[in-house]
Amino acid sequence: MSWELLLWLLALCALLALVVQLLRFLRADADLTLLWAEWQGRRPEWELTDMVVWVTGASSGIGEELAYQLSKLGVSLVLSARRVHELERVKRKCLENGNLKEKDILILPLDLTDRSSHEMATKAVLQEFGRIDILVNNGGVSQRALCVDTSLDVFKELIELNYLGTVSLTKCVLPHMIERKQGKIVTVNSMVGIIAAPLSTGYCASKHALRGFFNTLRSELATYPGITISNICPGPVQSNIVKNALTEEVTKPTGSTADQSYKMATSRCVRLMLVAMANDLKEVWISDQPFLLMIYLWQYMPTLAWWLTNKAAKRRIENFKSGVDADSSYFRSVKKKHD
Repeated sequence: MSWELLLWLLALCALLALVVQLLRFLRADADLTLLWAEWQGRRPEWELTDMVVWVTGASSGIGEELAYQLSKLGVSLVLSARRVHELERVKRKCLENGNLKEKDILILPLDLTDRSSHEMATKAVLQEFGRIDILVNNGGVSQRALCVDTSLDVFKELIELNYLGTVSLTKCVLPHMIERKQGKIVTVNSMVGIIAAPLSTGYCASKHALRGFFNTLRSELATYPGITISNICPGPVQSNIVKNALTEEVTKPTGSTADQSYKMATSRCVRLMLVAMANDLKEVWISDQPFLLMIYLWQYMPTLAWWLTNKAAKRRIENFKSGVDADSSYFRSVKKKHD
């Protein structure tokens, strides 16, 4: 075989490999590192069993589904949110469908904006279970309103709840993990913690702040390799986040009941979260296409990403002003074009 033929064969193999990877990416619902960990990495069933896991925002959406999937792994669960009756419902379902007993689940009502209560809440968890292996910062609220129309109180609420509340609780739990030299701090951020999204100026700001805080905290904990920081950045996921989103006033949620079939199933999002937790991944992106592609563009080709974002923003704002559900109409049209 001549060298020229060998080089042609190598080039053909490289091209085929590139095509295969491109096809895999077009079908991907998470970043490639996370998907590799799901395929070849450590399994949540091996790594998370017998741990004490504290989940905030556990009364609905991602937090609720996370409680259900964790309950099947044999962990000790601490469920926190403001709505106690919803936490009781989640607990009952965990007991019915999971592998836990009554003593394995603690319901701990918590208001992230009441920062003075976080120290006592942390002590209550330690008194009940003796340790905190994983803190999942999931509590928060979104926003749907134009910046120019939004009361400053809305921005304050978003920062108080999404950012300062999460930072406060983390600071209460962190000394315990430092003392033990181990633990996992998992924060449910958002794809808008990386990119920009119109109608969500305050929400985006709070999520960008969280990403910056936890990335910097990770660097400060470099001398504690047993303590890991994971940022989870989901795209559109089926939940009540849009229904409960703030508008131009704090007292006026959207109340949206629009169809969510175009969004990722909550169960799939949570399964990928558990894989990230089991493999101590620093940051993961969880989203169907084409939203996953947009995150990659923002990361590696920001100029193109800005151009695409500005084009999409005009249509989304037009839909919003005309009373059409901005999320449903925009995401459906984008997904239809991709498909």
